[in-house]
Amino acid sequence: MTENQSAAAEVAYLPKATPPHNHGHTVAAWVTMIGIMVGALVSTAGVVVNGAFWLFWAGLVVCVGSLVLGGVLRGMGMGQR
Repeated sequence: MTENQSAAAEVAYLPKATPPHNHGHTVAAWVTMIGIMVGALVSTAGVVVNGAFWLFWAGLVVCVGSLVLGGVLRGMGMGQR
């Protein structure tokens, strides 16, 4: 028996069922990521505009707020388990 023949006869033991995966396609994930992108955009505008440090910090506050909001939504059952 050659090596190719023995590999073809090998039995694979797979689980009966796999748990469902949605890979983050939840309300909590979408709200968190959109908030982070908006906050990053606001912070970027604060860096580009000369002397607008308040805008930079406001963008960071939006990012942190979206992380908190995402955690709250996940706790309410709108996120991945």
